[in-house]
Amino acid sequence: MSKTLVIVESPAKAKTISKFLGKKFTVKASMGHVRDLPKSQFGVDVKNGFKPKYITIRGKGDIIKDLRAAVKKADQVLIASDPDREGEAIAWHLQNLLEIDENESCRIEFNEITKQAIQKALQHPRPIDRNRVNAQQARRILDRLVGYNLSPLLWRKIKKGLSAGRVQSVAVRLICDREEEIQSFVPEEYWTLVASFVKTGEAPFEGRLIKFRDEKIDIPSKEKMQEVLENLKGARYTVEKVTRKEKSRKPPLPFITSTLQQEAYRKLNFTARKTMMVAQQLYEGLDLGREGTSGLITYIRTDSTRVSASAREEAQKYIVERFGARYAGRETPPVGPAGRKGKIQDAHEAIRPTSVQREPEQVKEYLTGDQYKLYKLIWSRFLASQMKPAVFDTTNIDIKAGEYLFRANGSVMKFPGFMKVYTESRDDEEKEEEKLLPELKEGEEIEARSLTPRQHFTQPPPRYTDASLVRALEEKGIGRPSTYAPIVETILKRGYVVRENKQFFPTELGMIVVDLLKKHFKEIIDIDFTAGMEESLDSIEEGELDWIKVLESFYGPFKNTLEKAENEIGHVQVAEEVTEEKCDRCGRSMVVKVGRYGKFLACPGFPECRSTKPLLEPVGAKCPRCEGELVVRRTKKGRKFLGCSNFPECEFVTWDQPSGTKCPECGGLMVEKKNAGKKGFLQCVSEDCGYKKTAGEKKAGKKNADTESMSAET
Repeated sequence: MSKTLVIVESPAKAKTISKFLGKKFTVKASMGHVRDLPKSQFGVDVKNGFKPKYITIRGKGDIIKDLRAAVKKADQVLIASDPDREGEAIAWHLQNLLEIDENESCRIEFNEITKQAIQKALQHPRPIDRNRVNAQQARRILDRLVGYNLSPLLWRKIKKGLSAGRVQSVAVRLICDREEEIQSFVPEEYWTLVASFVKTGEAPFEGRLIKFRDEKIDIPSKEKMQEVLENLKGARYTVEKVTRKEKSRKPPLPFITSTLQQEAYRKLNFTARKTMMVAQQLYEGLDLGREGTSGLITYIRTDSTRVSASAREEAQKYIVERFGARYAGRETPPVGPAGRKGKIQDAHEAIRPTSVQREPEQVKEYLTGDQYKLYKLIWSRFLASQMKPAVFDTTNIDIKAGEYLFRANGSVMKFPGFMKVYTESRDDEEKEEEKLLPELKEGEEIEARSLTPRQHFTQPPPRYTDASLVRALEEKGIGRPSTYAPIVETILKRGYVVRENKQFFPTELGMIVVDLLKKHFKEIIDIDFTAGMEESLDSIEEGELDWIKVLESFYGPFKNTLEKAENEIGHVQVAEEVTEEKCDRCGRSMVVKVGRYGKFLACPGFPECRSTKPLLEPVGAKCPRCEGELVVRRTKKGRKFLGCSNFPECEFVTWDQPSGTKCPECGGLMVEKKNAGKKGFLQCVSEDCGYKKTAGEKKAGKKNADTESMSAET
């Protein structure tokens, strides 16, 4: 009886696929990459056409031995690594190590791990795509050329342990450039005027002053606002124009890697790394009880929004059955994401459920909490992407007051469409509320009960979050879907940036490294150059460029720049923040260091003295148990919580932030609480008291970007 060996990357995938195949098949896992460039040496023969020196990865010897034994027993070998460049390279390395003929049709790929997809893939084996392999080799060697030349330079000029990368350094630059924008930003004052209008017998509605003498009005100061208010005294308010329109909102596109990471961050508070880890579990397959083991979603590393015809048909049938025919079918077919530089790898589909009939609630009992949340997000987004647009009735009312013009906007949902199942989040979104306006006719006079001027100040651009950084990298063509999560993790690990309150701040070290690279390695850290290199890699995959020539065109100028920088750059001193805290071992004043989990205290006598201490960051509140200071602490995973500075004598801890107010019942500490999807509230930490009050009460009278509000009765 003939025997077929199928080689996949992970044991989880092997376990799932083996349940779909009969006794004629043996499924084994390579455990990811089996060969790579050596860590201890450069590993690239630049003078001999950039020939790479591949070695077996440490610890993979027994796996390769086991695979070779399995190959000898098989009549056919099929390599089913992931359907992308990385997976193609793994297949090529396995082909070489297992001595499979290079012309052999030994490669199969599938976009989802379901019985139907696996059986279809088995019927269409093909030879390994050398263009794909060369594109991956070119990327790997480019990264080695940059990393193994630039990193030692940083060690010599700044300090040991630093690294630079072709993509990671550009990501750090984005964060540093944004910080410079924020620090140099000069706020500008401006004012707005909101009127509360009333039609007899109707509820009041608001309108905003937008024009003066048919020109957009600009009110830069309190004095100018007082002038406007003076001019409006005794004014008559007349409806000049009523515009009613029907507007539609298109459904979102199904997820690609970057948009999944962004939305999972916004809606679920998942980091990019966590999103990809959980998504991998859903892709590789889970035991679903009586249904057996199956992959729940399609391949997770993609930048294509394409959806197969069979998946679209299944979705349409489900939508008709579940919601009715009027919800089915989007008006225009999904297209690729706008603004993405470079070529979209359209070989894959978008990220979608392998079966839309498999509702999240049906499989919830078989999933962990995180798996369920992410699966529900992917399922809902895909279903919404195949539905009709949402339709709104909008009304705009222009109200004339002498030479001034106010505008009131109203919007009411007429047909929910895709919003029946899903609403997309945005970084800068404002909650949309339905606003009904009264029936008004042109020429009708109405009353303005009050005019409320508000002072504002322009705001600097926001710091990057996980979501906005991934979006920026994607839009600028930096990296590929598989690299976004590792980039974020690397720059945090190296201490170039820190994540505080979900925002990325560059450290002093990060700023120094970026400034040095900007001055001496402009191309390496140039956004357009890095994006152009990604396009070159895409062209190699398409067979349009020779990978050796791409490496040659890069390395020549880079080598010259490297030699010049070695001579020009002196030693860069990173100033350390010295504290009054003394080292318990040697008595030196300890300094602030930045590690994987944020700041900590370390002895400057390292490596002779390796003493470290946690850095206690007071939050300006007293411990409710012992009157010690509440300070910021971190878990082993880096998550912040508050604890007493007198630990371990006092073990009080809380995840919640102090509100800055005392409990009116017992005088204890009030902390801020949050409910998912609901307004926050304040609560006393004393279990005996338990006093609560709403966030609305807390915010009354608080000043923020809108720092002043006046009221003028008309």
